[in-house]
Amino acid sequence: MALDYKAIAALDAVIATGSFELAAQKLFITQSAISQRIKQLEQLMAQPMLIRSNPPSPTAAGQRLLGLYKQVKLLEQEWWPDESREVTELSLATNHDSLALWLLPALKSVLSKHEVSLNIVLGDEKNTLDKLRSGEVLGAISADEKPITGCCSDYLGQLNYRCIASPDFAARYFSNGVNREALMKAPAVIFDQYDEMHHRFLESHFDLKEGQWRFHTLRSPEAFITMAELDIGYGMIPDLMVEDRLETGKLVDLMPGHGFARDLYWHRWALEQGILAEVTEEVRAKTAEFPQYSKPNGVY
Repeated sequence: MALDYKAIAALDAVIATGSFELAAQKLFITQSAISQRIKQLEQLMAQPMLIRSNPPSPTAAGQRLLGLYKQVKLLEQEWWPDESREVTELSLATNHDSLALWLLPALKSVLSKHEVSLNIVLGDEKNTLDKLRSGEVLGAISADEKPITGCCSDYLGQLNYRCIASPDFAARYFSNGVNREALMKAPAVIFDQYDEMHHRFLESHFDLKEGQWRFHTLRSPEAFITMAELDIGYGMIPDLMVEDRLETGKLVDLMPGHGFARDLYWHRWALEQGILAEVTEEVRAKTAEFPQYSKPNGVY
């Protein structure tokens, strides 16, 4: 059974533009032709490819098919002469801290050299691999070591986190030291409902369970630092983001010698060529610039 790539292109256009009408304009065909192609694709695959909502969204099978389509398009681009190449869509999944610290500088060379449309999908480093598995992205930064079928992974190193607060916050809540009773009162900052780092840290060192301490939820690494500098919260923040503030005393490490270390891996399609291979090379090179730690993964 041969795949109908014109039909898959119609599905991709509908998802990308959010409507059948705009998809038809993008592909220079009628709206009826778009509907017919997707219907034929669903008949060929014997299952729905599209959830006809507003905006439309792919089914799980449709998402996987679109992932394959993106891989094929990426390979095809490598065969075309430079002057004939279309803009290449490069979709990558990453955790927020990597994006804030080093990923964009790592991609600078690739984005400057090629006609690329970058799409960054953000998620917790424990969940980004799901985006690669579904075909939504071509590469992912993940805390998982084992690659999924058809993909491979490289170890990038560790991000080390410290328990950070301002001097005034520390004096207000931890004047008698960082202890269980004080931590039950002091407001922490966590990223979202999937952020288990702070939970594991407090449970490991102080036997504090979820629900025994209060927290703010902020989905931004930079906002963690702002909350600390405003004296209204403390949190687990990567060393690389607060080194200068620790040196000047603007922020303090509440528990020197105790933190959290997270291993990171770069996962991508195994048959990488061209732009994706360049991304892999730049990601490796950029993370190699940072100190590598020998501490085991987890709380230390």
